[in-house]
Amino acid sequence: MKSKYINYVCGLSLLFIGLVSCEPIEENNSYQNDFNPDNIEIEAIQETEGSNGITLKMNTHGVTGYWDYVLDKQYTDEVSFNYPIPGEVTFTFHATTPYAQDKAMTNMIYAEKSIKVNITKLDKELPVQYYQLVGENLDGKTWVFDGTKDDNQLWWYMSPGNDPASYETAWWNAGGTGSQPADYDGKMVFDLDGAANYTYYASQTAAPGTGGTWAFNKDFTKLTINGDNKILGNEEPRGNADGVYTIISLTSDKMILYVPNNGGGTGWTWVFKPEN
Repeated sequence: MKSKYINYVCGLSLLFIGLVSCEPIEENNSYQNDFNPDNIEIEAIQETEGSNGITLKMNTHGVTGYWDYVLDKQYTDEVSFNYPIPGEVTFTFHATTPYAQDKAMTNMIYAEKSIKVNITKLDKELPVQYYQLVGENLDGKTWVFDGTKDDNQLWWYMSPGNDPASYETAWWNAGGTGSQPADYDGKMVFDLDGAANYTYYASQTAAPGTGGTWAFNKDFTKLTINGDNKILGNEEPRGNADGVYTIISLTSDKMILYVPNNGGGTGWTWVFKPEN
């Protein structure tokens, strides 16, 4: 009797295994990623209607990335700042979440989400550096070299590399000893007329360059010039192709910029003043 019971159980087991083995195998998609960039929620909050005091927020849980708010980039889901330019501006959040991949988990999705903000008034004071560079009334300012040909002043010279603190050390006083740059009598105009505009003039009578912009970094230690035209005296091997300059000093009447490693393998220093 016992043997028949065992045979019965074994038969049922084999039947169950056979039934299971005959069932079609369905693809298990439970591991796949359902990340959808369209579901990222962002918002912009202005302190008052039309204000340049702005807070940007990325409100989707689990998403990481950075805000590009034109003035700078911040790896955070929330950033607050006073924007210096009236008009409509677009701010963008770039998602860099590790799980932001396609359904097969094989290719990264580079997602971004943008929001437009209309600024109608500069009711929040800007950092002092904007007024120093662009003018007390933010209406534009022209800068020239703080020196002239053969005046033996330090206004364009070779400095120790990778050491901003030693910028005053002149390894070669190029501008003051007659080896001045080709655009030594040119000028640069910085303004905030609808954008952070930078206009370069190779000489006092030259036609203006076009398409240039400028930007400070977050802590105002660097000035970046974007576009084909860099600052006066930016010529190889003494210039900086990236257009990024360390700010040694910026006041209403003097601007000193430095690069730690130029094309010639040294530092270089520029000294400018407002045009009279």
